[in-house]
Amino acid sequence: MQETNGTHKKGLRLFKGLIPMDRATAARDVLAGISLASVDIPQVLGYARIAGMPTVTGLYTAFLPLIAFAFFGASRHLVVAADSATATILASRVSSMAPAGSTAYVVLAGMVALLTAAMLLLARIFKLGFLADFLSRTVLVGFLTGVGLQVSIAMLGDMLGMSVPIPSSKSLLQLLYVIGHLARTHLPTLALALLVVGAILAAKRFFPRAPVPLVAVIGSIAASKAFDFSSHGIAVLGPIAGGLPPLSFPAVTWEQFRSLVPVAASCFVMIVAQSAAAVRVFAQRYDEEVDINADLLGLAAANAAAAFSGTFVVNGSPTQTAMAERAGTRSQIGQLSFAAVVVVVLLLLSSYLQYLPHCVLAGIVFTIALGLINVASLNAIRSESPGEFTLALVTAAAVVLIGVEHGILLAVALSLMRHVRHSYRPHTMMLAPVDATGRWMPVPAKAGQVTAPGLIVYRFGADLFYANDYFFTSEVNALIDEAPGGLHCFIIDAGAITDLDYSAARALSNMIGALRARGIRVLFGRVNPYLRSDLDRHCISPIIGETCIFSTLHEALSAAGVDPVMHRGEALGR
Repeated sequence: MQETNGTHKKGLRLFKGLIPMDRATAARDVLAGISLASVDIPQVLGYARIAGMPTVTGLYTAFLPLIAFAFFGASRHLVVAADSATATILASRVSSMAPAGSTAYVVLAGMVALLTAAMLLLARIFKLGFLADFLSRTVLVGFLTGVGLQVSIAMLGDMLGMSVPIPSSKSLLQLLYVIGHLARTHLPTLALALLVVGAILAAKRFFPRAPVPLVAVIGSIAASKAFDFSSHGIAVLGPIAGGLPPLSFPAVTWEQFRSLVPVAASCFVMIVAQSAAAVRVFAQRYDEEVDINADLLGLAAANAAAAFSGTFVVNGSPTQTAMAERAGTRSQIGQLSFAAVVVVVLLLLSSYLQYLPHCVLAGIVFTIALGLINVASLNAIRSESPGEFTLALVTAAAVVLIGVEHGILLAVALSLMRHVRHSYRPHTMMLAPVDATGRWMPVPAKAGQVTAPGLIVYRFGADLFYANDYFFTSEVNALIDEAPGGLHCFIIDAGAITDLDYSAARALSNMIGALRARGIRVLFGRVNPYLRSDLDRHCISPIIGETCIFSTLHEALSAAGVDPVMHRGEALGR
């Protein structure tokens, strides 16, 4: 797998996700796209429910946005349509600005999509595809777990058939309300919801490729029409406008615009993280080129298409991409075939959606939400890295307790803090004798031990910058102050140091001056060209002395008057 930065000698390249193609593979992908539609149409309807949008707008997300990505994007596999995570982010804020499903709500959702498209376009212009790397997999698992819990709770009211809408958008308050009003449960509605949920979960376990959600939708629509479910207290969607989506500009006020910018920023972060992850996984599986920046352009075009076609923000969904791969699609031809099926449904079959029971759609969404809670990944994180498991749980709890919009920002912050934490207090080692033969081996740096009488060889495991220079100098001084028998030489193994900023440079020069005043010689081994350039730029090389800077540790030891061959250990680098 190769990863490019999106620049090409011939400029912008279109249809990268479709070509090259031939008749046989195109026919295979068309059939696979039809199969994908049979499984995914119920899901996009469910995502519209999560977003608080009219049900038909879920179909809109799999029409023009999907075509736009196929035109401008680079990935052959990514499915760009409605997604649970971005739908939840949207609903968490916009639901407080307008009634869900209303015309005003749809306009606000369109502006979120347009703002998201603008951010993605800027990211493409400035080649910011690398931003995807700043959301760690750990906190992403935690975030999606929180989204799964939040969406599951939000669906309980419809599944229980509660006639009064839950008067809160906060998950905890929603759960408490449901528990306190269980007496209002409509048993036929609950039975139908449980039947749908049980059938979908059982099919996932025993028949994973069976289109059970589609069967549930078609079957419940037929039964609802035949037996008039609405007259028996089972709520249905009601009349739904058919036809192709109307094209319009989502005009909002300046105050609304400012309120929607943070929502779009949260969607932007989630889209970049999830889409990049999905693109890389499936490109690696088929040994294909990755062009994240070109995919950013495709995602920008898809969200612009969503904004102007009256629907909500779209995302490159890892779940739907996996579904497409299982269906047999190997290029965007399959996704275009999916879009063609959606057009048929919009033109010929949308009138039947009015009979779809709310509880059936809620049941489908509930199973989608459960699928976001990756118990296997959480268990793996817990067993391999308890600290990261805590981060995942904190992220999930934040999503449930304070909302998705703040949860995604916390996820980014936690990812960056974890990185800074590792850089701030990196692993430090020193060479020390490990047996009677005098062999040296790397051991954790600990005050009171030396490499040899009068000598310490110390390794710092990260770049030196303003946040860790105090830790570096403090540990060096502690090692020297408590060294038994006095010290005359201190060797810094700089193999892991590739960068030195101004603050660290000043701290390093002050430390060297102080040690030299105490009669301790400081040598640098394994100095790479990047570090040497920084030492020269900050005028530290003259302070250290040209005869004290070496490209190998072997040379530094020799300069200290030690024969490294006599003490060679397994990890003693040259």
